[in-house]
Amino acid sequence: MRTIKFPKILSLIFLALFFTQFSLDAQTYGKNGMVVSDNVLASEVGIEILKKGGNAIDASIATAFALAVTHPEAGNIGGGGFIVLMKSDGEVTTFDFREKAPLKATPDLFLDSNGKLIEGSNHETIKAVGVPGTVAGLYLAHQKYGSLPWAELVQPSVYLAENGFPMTWGLYQVALRMTEMDDSYDIMKNYFRNDEGSVVQPGEIWKQPALSSTLSLIRDKGHDGFYRGEV
Repeated sequence: MRTIKFPKILSLIFLALFFTQFSLDAQTYGKNGMVVSDNVLASEVGIEILKKGGNAIDASIATAFALAVTHPEAGNIGGGGFIVLMKSDGEVTTFDFREKAPLKATPDLFLDSNGKLIEGSNHETIKAVGVPGTVAGLYLAHQKYGSLPWAELVQPSVYLAENGFPMTWGLYQVALRMTEMDDSYDIMKNYFRNDEGSVVQPGEIWKQPALSSTLSLIRDKGHDGFYRGEV
């Protein structure tokens, strides 16, 4: 019988594919509940809320606000989103809190006098800014289904923003990209910098005091802490 010998590189590729497939098929189980998010710190916040007796909505709200700190590119209070909820009795409902156009928006907001689109006006001007829905949606969900106090759900995000967390490699790549943008994004050019003026490095603690202040207002005043007053 003839033995076929594979080149070492092909053997390594095969093993890599085998273990990749194995990991993709693996499952994680949670006996009493589970929180899954883009960042481990945010997921841990949600888990702690469950351990305190909070329900799924409570954990979702706390996790979402924590993501506003740890995953600013997507999990932020300046945008919007959805909640799909199925209760233990089988009742299903949804919350749609995507951004909305301002009340003074008009159908021709982005058009010139000839009815043609003004290039870039629907993406890169102040007219393109929608009213963020995240805080309103999370607050409404809490009003309807939350069990723990609102302030208790927001406080972990205040703590994370004030005390900071280690910069991740993924967030560092975002920081480099945002820092290198043109002067029209001036607030983002400095947002990821440390006290020495350098972009916060992976593993270095990154603090967001301004965000902590905004989250504190949301914690203390709820919906109005974001949509009314100084914010």
